[in-house]
Amino acid sequence: MRIQAPLIAALALAAACSPGESSNPAPVQQPQPRLTESPSFGRMPNGDSVSLITLRNQHGIEVRIMPAGGTILSLKTPDRTGAIDDIVLGFDQVEPYLQKTNPYFGSVIGRSANRIAKGRFVLDGKTYQLATNDGENHLHGGNRGWDKVLWTSEPFQHAEGVGVALKYTSPAGEEGYPGTVTATVTYTLTDQNQLTVDYRATADAPTIINLTQHSYFNLGGAKTTDILGHELMLNADQYTPVNATLIPAGELAPVENTPFDFRTPTAIGARINDQNEQLTRGKGYDHNFVVRRTGPGLELAARVVEPATGRLLEIATTEPGIQFYSGNFLDGSITGKGGRVYPHRSGFCLEPQHYPDSPNQPTFPSTVLRPGEEYQSQTVFTFGVVK
Repeated sequence: MRIQAPLIAALALAAACSPGESSNPAPVQQPQPRLTESPSFGRMPNGDSVSLITLRNQHGIEVRIMPAGGTILSLKTPDRTGAIDDIVLGFDQVEPYLQKTNPYFGSVIGRSANRIAKGRFVLDGKTYQLATNDGENHLHGGNRGWDKVLWTSEPFQHAEGVGVALKYTSPAGEEGYPGTVTATVTYTLTDQNQLTVDYRATADAPTIINLTQHSYFNLGGAKTTDILGHELMLNADQYTPVNATLIPAGELAPVENTPFDFRTPTAIGARINDQNEQLTRGKGYDHNFVVRRTGPGLELAARVVEPATGRLLEIATTEPGIQFYSGNFLDGSITGKGGRVYPHRSGFCLEPQHYPDSPNQPTFPSTVLRPGEEYQSQTVFTFGVVK
């Protein structure tokens, strides 16, 4: 199941020549600029201006990104009829993204994604205490993680596509983390219907880092009320069961004969209400899956199809795990784009990353970053259509 980046592109394009499948919709009727930037989309609380970068490819895919939080504001793709719709949840303005009520719609998560037990870890014999912003645990970087800071932006256009490089320097002690970290997250949209996210980071002192992208997807588009009919494949034989506060117990459990077996395409809602202790604890799926790897480099981690529209999403990553979250805490209290209310399970997240609570789990892949090293990670989202 290993797919290197050129083969992912080939897969997306080859679908157009396969019986019953097409990855390239009809050409855009009126070509638009491939890359545009609006300098005044909104402002940060301190008055700093937030720009808006729009990326487009020749097949009608459009991605809007703002440097506040490194956030994907919208992601428009065609369905099997060629109709374009936005397939990610979010807001129309900057301000709601910066509020505590924002469930991390579309943003870059750092300095450490997912949960850390009791907000505490030991590194080189020293104990560090982080914010406990998820009950007794630390979640997604703390009270003001990288989803709420303003990154600098450098839009670009070259032969491989259009994109934007976002940079942020996190000072030592920010949210309790040791060391100053300089990070770059680069989004690139190609004509092979791929959105590539490249992560890089260095530190001046030992620290931990675990970055991911936190978009909520609904491939049915803006009018689809839930994601339970989406058919999901996860390339994972194991997952990490959690305790009552959603911290992994440290074991890698088999998915076989459990509701967590998505090795063959299965509707998200098919088993989500089964009597299962893990589903009860997560209020649905909110678990890390261990990507089945055949070697270093990109590996296919997930494939999702929305049957009504035919939209297809594939995710390949260099990360060892992928967190599947079925939008369990969405409850209709959030009003998003165009006045749309987001009800229960109206979006899902697939977040490539290291395992939750890795700093406290010696058997998990390490998230430690030391001076002289470079953190590197890549995720590729490939979009297509199934007829």
